[in-house]
Amino acid sequence: MYFKVSKKEFYNALSVASRAISNFSPLPAFSGVKIEAHTDCLVLTGSDSDVSIQTKVEKNDECFLEIRDMGSIVIESKYILDIVRKIDASEIELEMIDGSLTKISGNTAEFKINGMRAEEYPAIDFSKPSECFTLNADVLKKVILQTSFATSDKETRPVLTGVNFNCNGNTLQCVATDSYRLAKKTIDIEEELTFNITIPSKSLHEVVKTLEGEGLVEIAVNDKKAQFRIHNTIIQTRLIDGVYPETDRLIPLTFDYELTIDSHDLLNAIDRASFIKNDGVSIIKFSLSEQECVLSSKSVEVGSSMEVLNSASFTGDALEISCNGRYVFDAIKAIGGNLVTFSLCGDMKPFVIRSVNDDSVLQLVLPVRTYA
Repeated sequence: MYFKVSKKEFYNALSVASRAISNFSPLPAFSGVKIEAHTDCLVLTGSDSDVSIQTKVEKNDECFLEIRDMGSIVIESKYILDIVRKIDASEIELEMIDGSLTKISGNTAEFKINGMRAEEYPAIDFSKPSECFTLNADVLKKVILQTSFATSDKETRPVLTGVNFNCNGNTLQCVATDSYRLAKKTIDIEEELTFNITIPSKSLHEVVKTLEGEGLVEIAVNDKKAQFRIHNTIIQTRLIDGVYPETDRLIPLTFDYELTIDSHDLLNAIDRASFIKNDGVSIIKFSLSEQECVLSSKSVEVGSSMEVLNSASFTGDALEISCNGRYVFDAIKAIGGNLVTFSLCGDMKPFVIRSVNDDSVLQLVLPVRTYA
């Protein structure tokens, strides 16, 4: 195998493929990037068996590529990334010398590194699943960022560590919950499909990192895997087994109270109160009435804070409700927009947060009981 390629494009492709590689790879071969030289392109693959990323380097106006001999090799990702990054040259040459010994050179620098034979790399099936639809990159990014933060980081209920994608006809609902809060995004798609899958949030974060600017993303799913095709890159992930909980019944349908507030003012107020913690958790209390809305926080060890929310408008009888400040902060940040509405049912019932200008996203937070 021998090829010569633009350093920048080769390094970018190596960086993308190596994001799927874990430091705790189950197989030795999975600690490396598989590099395949075909007649007209390079194909780079990285995987940790849960997430697999395959990306192509092709010759174009911005990328020089000359392939003299076809072949394939697996090279430890941390070594090849370091070597390519540090070589001071606009083009890199890679040549397989003997068996798995590989020479990487550029300008006056030359490295020889022991790789692994490509046959040792486990076979990964990148065939496209049957259920297929497309989304704009910015829409997909929004879907992921507005939901994935609410997934659980505890493995006690694995199904809650992912985002549930449930499609029925032309409506796609994406839901994440850790059982204390919930995020739900609803969008319309052009294709008419039926599927109900749960994608690990870790995999979705890799998708977000790969999304750049405009363009369409092709998403293909079946009951075993999900695939995101972004330009020359395929991100493939296993799904989480198990039945996702029926979350619609958790969302109240009628409300007795409503709070509308400037999101930036509330974020700043929560941030100011966040240093007051009880057992490492910042609990905030809303004291709401049509005359005045107050945000307060209290701790026996630290002290207390109190702030009048001047931009708030409240309708309903007087109400006091306490909750985890970080949950509300995360929910408002994910929603975006200048004005948010809190729809409430009572002091110990879940409340819903929405943007005044965008009803496609819903955030739900469970209150906590305080004894102060």
